[in-house]
Amino acid sequence: MEELTKAEERIMQVLWKLQKAFVKDIIDELEEDPKPPYNTISSIVRLLEKKGYLSYKAYGKTYEYFPAISKEDYTKTTFSKLFAGYFDNSPSSLLSFMVKEEKLSAKDIEELKALINKNS
Repeated sequence: MEELTKAEERIMQVLWKLQKAFVKDIIDELEEDPKPPYNTISSIVRLLEKKGYLSYKAYGKTYEYFPAISKEDYTKTTFSKLFAGYFDNSPSSLLSFMVKEEKLSAKDIEELKALINKNS
């Protein structure tokens, strides 16, 4: 699976949320102000379709796009690359990083302990 640029990922987030959309719907959903030009978003959508992330249904010259890859599958692949690349596939390295960076609250840590104990 080819990696996405930040702009492509932003468009995919919108399409995963909407499930299907025309380019104008994607633009309307973006929180940026001013909104990006139609042609810019249309170009990104076409790139996503070429990469296999989107499919479409044609209505004459108008296209309705929908995700060809689930958010869950993309998340698994992206996380696997991040986990291997930055944490050497080590859960303890990942958790150590999260604790040191204060990304886990005491409640989060207790929930993780319970989950580990349940699965041991």
